[in-house]
Amino acid sequence: MTIIDHVEIAVRDAELSREFYEQALAPLGIVRVITIPADQTRHGGTRHGFGKEGYPRLWVHSGKTQEVDFHIAFAASDRAAVDSFYSAAIAAGGVDNGKPGVRSRYHDSYYAAYVIDPDGINVEVVCQQ
Repeated sequence: MTIIDHVEIAVRDAELSREFYEQALAPLGIVRVITIPADQTRHGGTRHGFGKEGYPRLWVHSGKTQEVDFHIAFAASDRAAVDSFYSAAIAAGGVDNGKPGVRSRYHDSYYAAYVIDPDGINVEVVCQQ
């Protein structure tokens, strides 16, 4: 059982973020599960939910963004998935924040890549094998 059910992030442009995350997370098998139109949300912004097996665990929505340092990390099943994420995220407009590689400062099997998304969020994908 996971300890976090879902995370929701306010973004400047929900469609730009949808396009980025659809492309960047595809190598991990994470897809857009649902879109809730602006007229059906409490805050009046479109919401996109991403996840696996039909359940959204990452939500992005148009709304007031915060000026905070935010980091989110996704688990990958193998190092090839980390590499594929990095390539897809860069192609989707992400900014390099750490090419795929071992981060021995954590441990000798910590293989990760980091990309900055359209809202400045540090997105990491890590394989710990």
